[in-house]
Amino acid sequence: MDKHPVSTFIEKHYRHFNAASLLDASRAYKDQLAAGAKMMITLAGAMSTAELGRSLAEMIRKDKVHIISCTGANLEEDIFNLVAHSHYKRLPGYRNLTELQETELLENHFNRVTDTCIPEEEAMRRIEEHLMNVWGKAGRENKSFFPHEYFYSILKSGELEQYYEIDPSDSWLLAAAEKNIPVIVPGWEDSTCGNFFASHCIKGLYEPAIIRSGIEYMMFLAGWYRANTGKGTGFFQVGGGIAGDFPICVVPMLHQDLGFDDIPVWSYFCQISDSTTSYGSYSGAVPNEKITWGKLTSDSPKFIIESDATIVAPLMFAYILGW
Repeated sequence: MDKHPVSTFIEKHYRHFNAASLLDASRAYKDQLAAGAKMMITLAGAMSTAELGRSLAEMIRKDKVHIISCTGANLEEDIFNLVAHSHYKRLPGYRNLTELQETELLENHFNRVTDTCIPEEEAMRRIEEHLMNVWGKAGRENKSFFPHEYFYSILKSGELEQYYEIDPSDSWLLAAAEKNIPVIVPGWEDSTCGNFFASHCIKGLYEPAIIRSGIEYMMFLAGWYRANTGKGTGFFQVGGGIAGDFPICVVPMLHQDLGFDDIPVWSYFCQISDSTTSYGSYSGAVPNEKITWGKLTSDSPKFIIESDATIVAPLMFAYILGW
């Protein structure tokens, strides 16, 4: 039996169109790693609720990913799934739900993401309780941390292990915490836990300053990029939105605003997207447009795969891992 059935299948059958782009981009990703480049992966949409951690966690453990940028939703939803998976509700017929059925889900504290409902009490409120403890400690000690650092803290403490409902090796955030890789979370306020935090600040329980800001994330990323891009840093974008738009701008900022002419642009770019270019969206922009913004050059390896990231990303990770 073939030791690498997924990779062999892709090599044999993925020859044209989006399939060929998937293979080309996967090969180029491996070339980047072989050359000693670092790789960033950005996560938009609901990739954590789609359980991308089943393949992404191994990418992290095998040093195929060195830094991640994600939305606040992806940060928290990986840990929600880790501690409450058996309480989730899947609705294959979600397209046919009536307004009454949607209301019933609300009344039963299920928050729907396409075909998957996240349980409020077992997932969201459980994590809120543990975050409140570390937020409170930071406040008492007059300290400030990034959003992902608070999540790392409760994961590394072991206090959540009693709740684990999936194989912890399938949690990408746990793998990232164990490797202590940076996680950039722009716009963290736009998340369930961000809403929790804002509500507690309104009540006077915490000061907003205990959460380090998006500006500080950009400052951190600028330092990380300068220190780690000697052999290149590639950019692998899953979906669109702020998770990708925010970090990719660090390069033109370093060049145009800080005057660091010796800093290389991103050494690789790939985006999995179903966004439409003609609508003027940044998410749908073809890679060449990024040349005009100083993010890529004409020589940069560039790929766009116009498809569903929940299908494409695990296949690419499997190929890169040699599965």
